[in-house]
Amino acid sequence: MAKFSILSFAYLPSPFVVKTRAMNEEHLIQAAQQGDLEAFNRLVLSYQGLAYNVAVRLLNDPPAAEDATQEAFLSAYRHLRSYRGGSFKAWLLRIVTNGCYDELRRQQRRPQTALEPDNPDGDEPANPGWLADPGESPQQLAERAELNRAIQRCLNQLETEFRTAVVLVDVQGMDYGEAALVMKRPLGTVKSRLARARTRLQICLQGFAELLPERFRLDHEGSA
Repeated sequence: MAKFSILSFAYLPSPFVVKTRAMNEEHLIQAAQQGDLEAFNRLVLSYQGLAYNVAVRLLNDPPAAEDATQEAFLSAYRHLRSYRGGSFKAWLLRIVTNGCYDELRRQQRRPQTALEPDNPDGDEPANPGWLADPGESPQQLAERAELNRAIQRCLNQLETEFRTAVVLVDVQGMDYGEAALVMKRPLGTVKSRLARARTRLQICLQGFAELLPERFRLDHEGSA
């Protein structure tokens, strides 16, 4: 099978933005379905950042998220003829989330061993390079890293589908309809799970208040 290129995920900014010429997505999809590899490569460039960010939030494991994203694009390429229109983003992210669900099930079947922190002082590893924004000050970068860790810890406590709803709607900004397509659940089910997940996240983040920058804390000093 012909090979296509995927940029190294280790160097993607978050959120990843590809500045290319204006493209007609429908035309690219049709061309890719006819075997145009360059057209598919352009679709990859458009969606690889989104796909990776969803995977890394669901798996909380950058290497596994890279693998899941790579496999998702390979699967999308193999099954592109089965795409029958509608939201291509939702179709693709359904492949990504299904791959993540498979990986989470494999992890549950494997014995789990606590990982030692990479830093010798016992702290958690620093934020990966792809999260860095060159325009941020060191203080802003540290604040965002703290907030990111706190949010991810709370996300990890949610059941998989609750976490998926939050990642799709609140993190990636998808509307309820798109999220329902990705999750293959009725719209009302997605809304209900998202509402419950948001409540649980709010409670969880109160427990991690010391990790949050002051402007993100839910309970400010003197407000009681």
